[in-house]
Amino acid sequence: MTNVAIIGTGHSKFGSRTDVNLQELAWEAVKQALEEANVEQKDIQYFSVGNVGTWSAEPLPAVVIGEYCNLTPSGTMRVEAACASGSAALREVYLAVKSGEADIAMAIGVEQMHQSPNPTVVEMIGRAGNYFWEFENFGLTFPGYYALYATAYMNRYGLKEEDLGKIAVKAHHYGAMNPYAHFQKEITMEEYLKSRPVAWPLKLLDSSPITDGAAAVVLASEEVANKYTDSPVWIEAQGVGSGTANLSRRTDFTTIEAARMAAEQVYRRAKINMDSPWKDIDVADVHDCFTIAEIIAYEDLRFARRGEGLTLAREEQTYIGGRIPVNVDGGLKAKGHPIGATGVSMAVSLARQLLYRAPNKGMQAEIRNGRALAHNVGGTGHYAYVTLFSTRRPGL
Repeated sequence: MTNVAIIGTGHSKFGSRTDVNLQELAWEAVKQALEEANVEQKDIQYFSVGNVGTWSAEPLPAVVIGEYCNLTPSGTMRVEAACASGSAALREVYLAVKSGEADIAMAIGVEQMHQSPNPTVVEMIGRAGNYFWEFENFGLTFPGYYALYATAYMNRYGLKEEDLGKIAVKAHHYGAMNPYAHFQKEITMEEYLKSRPVAWPLKLLDSSPITDGAAAVVLASEEVANKYTDSPVWIEAQGVGSGTANLSRRTDFTTIEAARMAAEQVYRRAKINMDSPWKDIDVADVHDCFTIAEIIAYEDLRFARRGEGLTLAREEQTYIGGRIPVNVDGGLKAKGHPIGATGVSMAVSLARQLLYRAPNKGMQAEIRNGRALAHNVGGTGHYAYVTLFSTRRPGL
């Protein structure tokens, strides 16, 4: 089986993108990725499209996007793993190349959530868990789900609202520098504390927005990658996990077990010390759909011990220059969370970080180990994908 490298990346502007249709939005990212990789559409042997899309006009987007982007007649598939759909698309293409089924392939993530009214989108996202039991009978939506996690963490570890505010302020600090971000404005702690409640203790400024956007990456086998670039970004390892559909079957609301399991798979495969993996990783993107999710991710990824993720937030250790920079592109909270595009967007951001190509120098982490980590969660830990990117060829 071959090593697999990213040789091209593309990213649209995130936000309310009602100026284009779904396929035009996808093309913004696809065009960038093709140009960066120096390949043409005919070179793409397979492409996968991450998209949830219950709220948009195209219920079968892969073929529509393929036709518009001139990627047909190559094989394709639309994949869905709730908020981790982009990482699912990346995994499918990664495995296609790694197995030898394709030499060059593309993962595309795209979502146009503003094609439906906000209440409809909130309802559709709320169906990502156990639809009949939790949503239909009890009305739980994702702010409510993550509020359960926030209150459990508060009760066990003494989390304060200001700790969550630290995450929000950091997200907007870096989002303000990111030309692709949905929100490009800094916020203060005072503004955070005054923002209106959504599901206590979570406020509006704890929550990622409803966003439209697209991202794309071109993947190639080792032999082919070396022909196209002298600076590939390798996918060194990937871990996956899943959780129960019904949250009432979970025993701990201060961790997402699927993400912990996926991270452990990655660390074992990459021979990273599980006691201090942050020493081997230069920068990370984590799934901060709500601020509490980022704090829990610190612990699930072993950047901090259980109950000490809030300390990283309080001490601002996840800014550039701290223990490990996290979400220096603004994260889901400020960059935006177009469901199907998020996982691919993480891959784009981190590949560019490793190559010192962050879109703003204030967003550029120091790269010492040549490794970056993406953590993408679907639903409330229903799906989890953790991916390690590296400038060093796997096996060296």
